[in-house]
Amino acid sequence: MRTLGLAIVHAIAAAAFALLAVGCGGGGSPGVAGIASSTTAATTTTQSGAVAFTRCMRSNGVANFPDPPPIGARIPKPTMQQLGVSDSQFQAAVSACHHLLPNGGSEPQQTAQQKHTRLADELSFARCMRNHGVSRFPDPTAQGDLSVEMVQAQGVNVHAPAVLQAVQACLPASHGALTPAKVRAALNNAGG
Repeated sequence: MRTLGLAIVHAIAAAAFALLAVGCGGGGSPGVAGIASSTTAATTTTQSGAVAFTRCMRSNGVANFPDPPPIGARIPKPTMQQLGVSDSQFQAAVSACHHLLPNGGSEPQQTAQQKHTRLADELSFARCMRNHGVSRFPDPTAQGDLSVEMVQAQGVNVHAPAVLQAVQACLPASHGALTPAKVRAALNNAGG
């Protein structure tokens, strides 16, 4: 039962993390205006749902339920002890509040074109980083995942001035998938 309760905490975290994924869905193609406005609407809807879910959980007896993390932040994984409730109390609150999560707490679905565009934008950014002297900068996964942890795993010091200069020079290559604010948030939460 404890695992199921923590799975729900992780579902809210997934919804919050989905904000980052949705925020990276735009591209530099002619359809960007439509994608950008739908991305903004999806991000607002997801954030509103996460906030409403948090409020509901608190009003249903889980007073220590954490706020949704900011976009790009590390996702907290509290225990039932940290939440100050039993599994049964937690499950009762989840039952009362689960309907407030967008898509039932799962990540929003992207079209094949949105996924392709996001991957192409991230590949463009990675190539630019390598061309600007960060030779070990990795490509994103086939699913379009590219995290600070992946970059650090390649031995890249993400806080080094030369790396930060390359990031600044390469942001335009991501066609809006990365912004200075997203980079700052990711770096603020990066170890090292």
